Amino acid sequence: MELYEYAKVGEPAPYFEMLTTKNMDSLAETVTLDDYKGQWLILFFYPYDFTFVCPTEILALSERYDDFQALNTDVLGVSTDSVFSHRAWLQTPVEENGIEGTRYPLASDNNHVVSESYGVLVEEEGAALRGLFIIDPDGILQYAVVHNMNVGRSADETLRVLEALQAGGLCGADWEPGQDLL
Repeated sequence: MELYEYAKVGEPAPYFEMLTTKNMDSLAETVTLDDYKGQWLILFFYPYDFTFVCPTEILALSERYDDFQALNTDVLGVSTDSVFSHRAWLQTPVEENGIEGTRYPLASDNNHVVSESYGVLVEEEGAALRGLFIIDPDGILQYAVVHNMNVGRSADETLRVLEALQAGGLCGADWEPGQDLL
């Protein structure tokens, strides 16, 4: 498997292998880019567990998880926190600033390799910027957006972009699913 120096739209997505919360008991299950072959993947990075903007994004994407699944798309959240921190946050009720009920796993990039390869690592802080990447079923990076740590992303816009990419044609500004292609 060829590794790429950084994420670049139109090129193969950087390979990854990370521990996840897929098995909340053992916390020993890993995911790789290859696990998502044949389907679309929303891979998103966030700075830290137990913060204030992060749960709004994670829960918004979780609320739309059925919509993503209907589009042959999975979701994977990533931060540089450990899987142990992820589990604690996933078990914390929403009213206590937790993300209990989140419907997709979180992955741990505590060695910072994946965050660096996707160009979102803030080395001085050991944390990731808010990067969101859409990877197609062939493992090609089709979309990348990076926000500073204080600005959340939109689940609705992520769905709109995903559907535009899947539409297979030219989509003008503000294109919405069901509209004609250019």
